[in-house]
Amino acid sequence: MQGRNLRYLEGEPKEPGRLARVGFLLLEHFSLPAFTQALDTLVTANLIRAQSFATETFSLDGESVTSDLGLVICPGATLTSAQLSDLDLLVVCGGLRTPLHAMPELTRLLQTAADKGIALAGLWNGAWFLGQAGLLDGYRCAIHPENRAALAEIARHSEVTSESYQADRDRLTAASPTGAFNLVLEWINARHGRELVDAIVDILAFEESRFRRTRPALHEKLSEPLREAINLMSANIEEPLSQDQLSSYVGRSKRQIERLFQEQLGTTPVRYYLELRITESRRLLQHSSLPMYEVGLACGFVSPSHFSKCYTSFYGYSPSKEARHGCVKAQRTL
Repeated sequence: MQGRNLRYLEGEPKEPGRLARVGFLLLEHFSLPAFTQALDTLVTANLIRAQSFATETFSLDGESVTSDLGLVICPGATLTSAQLSDLDLLVVCGGLRTPLHAMPELTRLLQTAADKGIALAGLWNGAWFLGQAGLLDGYRCAIHPENRAALAEIARHSEVTSESYQADRDRLTAASPTGAFNLVLEWINARHGRELVDAIVDILAFEESRFRRTRPALHEKLSEPLREAINLMSANIEEPLSQDQLSSYVGRSKRQIERLFQEQLGTTPVRYYLELRITESRRLLQHSSLPMYEVGLACGFVSPSHFSKCYTSFYGYSPSKEARHGCVKAQRTL
């Protein structure tokens, strides 16, 4: 594992010093969860790597917009052609009850944005408006299942998929809040690299981050026995299971388990389990108030020296040098 896990923020961004500007166009009854997932991902990126992104909210008329949850959002400005000039990405935020009908002004703005080379995105059923403007021809796209047939009808030269999101060149579409989260991560990855994405996931979805190394490809599928083994490992961090216990619970021989890990993950069960525990220990060090020796115990290391040795081998520096944010108060279970 030497050198496989460097400090997240060591790497240089692909576009150092380049502030990316993202505009969110809020349509009536837009999905608030999808919007906040996308926005929170960008805000978190700025907490990790300052001034990477600037965001602004728009409506077509400058008036407040009611979300799908009934909350009224006051946008920052009216979307105009002049506003487009400052954007790198324009996100059309739709929702389940957002009416799908042609809006000439929106169509004109989207076509102008495309002519300017601005990347275009659609959340929930936002892809329908991109398709209606003729901007999805030759692209793969995602839209909420309720609107899939409607989009296929107006965007006959696009590939309407059943995925939760699609990032196809300068067209980014998501069908759900989770899809919006992953979509923005993909866009951030293209601009700044994997280190920043991994750091965001550790903060916003650290349970998901445990599976990061099991899915080097976005749509890779793990076999059920392997996923069960990983779930067992994740649920038994403090008192790690032996390889005999693991194979017994999964109902496969040790040799079969080893073959599954090697074929699908390119590693061994022992190494993967250790990596899982080390990754969890880093999260606890960064975001809890536990002393270092208790972090080691909580992650299945019987001695501080063993914990320190493994951590240093994995990250390239000792656990005592890890940043301690201490923003999450740890609770001890009795």
